[in-house]
Amino acid sequence: MHYHDLHSWNVTPQEARVLQDKLCSQVIKKDDFKVINTVAGVDIGFKQNIAHASVIVLSYPELQIVDGIVTQYRVSFPYIPGILSYREMPPLLVAFAYLKTVPDLIIVDGQGIAHPRRLGLASHLGLFVDIPTIGCAKSRLCGTYTEPGIEKGCYSYLKDGTEIIGAVLRTRTKVNPVFVSVGHRISLNSAIKITLDCSPKFRLPETTRYAHKASAGDVPPGVTFIDKLHTS
Repeated sequence: MHYHDLHSWNVTPQEARVLQDKLCSQVIKKDDFKVINTVAGVDIGFKQNIAHASVIVLSYPELQIVDGIVTQYRVSFPYIPGILSYREMPPLLVAFAYLKTVPDLIIVDGQGIAHPRRLGLASHLGLFVDIPTIGCAKSRLCGTYTEPGIEKGCYSYLKDGTEIIGAVLRTRTKVNPVFVSVGHRISLNSAIKITLDCSPKFRLPETTRYAHKASAGDVPPGVTFIDKLHTS
């Protein structure tokens, strides 16, 4: 699949932050999609400076694997909180380029607009691939909230001042919540619903679980490992 080449990845950390401030205004925070038949999960595992990037596409709502890619990429951008997408996006875009099935929606193990500059990995990726994306993170990056109810499906809003930037969602009863936010081309309400749909048994969505296993070397049937080391 193809993607929009919105900027160079050969940037300094300061330039990366300036780009985030510029790109965040392009994020669409309402539903901009039709029927969702497939959902993808993405994850990256690192061994020193070698990234193993996985993109796993599942049927929706059945959540069965229909396509998947794992690639290897030599990363040069440093690990700097707040601008991690500049380290993680190039390997992911290589993986997306090998996909045969273009997903209708992507759930990212990271932040969308629940980010100090409103451009976490989910939003950054959504702008590049122009596909609806959801940020579903295991921890909070910014904002404040009250603890949601203990039952599955309960949520409270994550706020930065008076601005709602996400939801703190209980995907399993009496288990720690996840932090859901708009990535691109989706509303928060739809992001909450789809995240719950994709989390039938566990805290994390099946998309994230499959992608994490694949990036860690446990490549499931139906997923292709590309035995080539890519570089920028």
